[in-house]
Amino acid sequence: MANQRLRILYASSEINPFLQTSKVADFVRKLPQGMQERGMEIRILVPRFGLINERKNRLHEVVRLSGINIPIGNEEKPLVIKVASIPNAKMQVYFIDNEDYFHRKSVFYDQDNNFYPDNGDRAVFFCKGVLETVKKLGWAPDIVHCHDWMTALIPLYMKTTYKNDPIFKNAKTIFSVYDSFFDHKFGEDLLEKAKMMDIDETLLSPLKSVDFSGFIKVAANYADKVVQLEDLDEAGMKKIMEDLENDKKVQTIESGDDLIDSHLELYNELAG
Repeated sequence: MANQRLRILYASSEINPFLQTSKVADFVRKLPQGMQERGMEIRILVPRFGLINERKNRLHEVVRLSGINIPIGNEEKPLVIKVASIPNAKMQVYFIDNEDYFHRKSVFYDQDNNFYPDNGDRAVFFCKGVLETVKKLGWAPDIVHCHDWMTALIPLYMKTTYKNDPIFKNAKTIFSVYDSFFDHKFGEDLLEKAKMMDIDETLLSPLKSVDFSGFIKVAANYADKVVQLEDLDEAGMKKIMEDLENDKKVQTIESGDDLIDSHLELYNELAG
């Protein structure tokens, strides 16, 4: 089957060379470039965590995309969009920013290694911000590929609030899981803050656990495909994947020389 020229949106918590705390950053650096080299059109969106040096990495605000307010529970938080280019790759990365959520000089833990109590809110803001940014870009993706727990609500929002939006109505979603399990709890008001139009607590029921597994299960419920790279070794992740083992949407892709082509085959299959 000939490859289609697909539009692929990547959402991730990190990407090299701007930030690396796990293998996610390397993979999300490699995969979009491989797709671009095969003729695909790509966009990449990540949070602008405070560890990312704006001057060194030449980030600058995209004024025409900024200025939206994102509802988080009873509050509205302003969305700021920044952009930078990956050196030697001809790829741009869009950064989702907000002063309250992303200006601290660490990612998910404070200097005393305490899990930030608003990490769930930050994930909700990021997921909503990604979709609103793509709407403002006016760029309709064929595939939306979400990486790791922080992006887990995007497939849900696309199947509900945004299902009739002309930008997203034909897009398919993929959620990639990684060995990133943690046992911290999020705030008890997570469900209320995650809500959007056409979403009630029933659809968010896996999040009642207010933990990592809740995010993964929401993503698995609404993504068109769940992908894991080979077998996951972390005990918590193994348990979650065992819970999903009867789900025909889960697919294992072997990491190796044909990793890019294996994903492209999956994209083509989903795009029809």
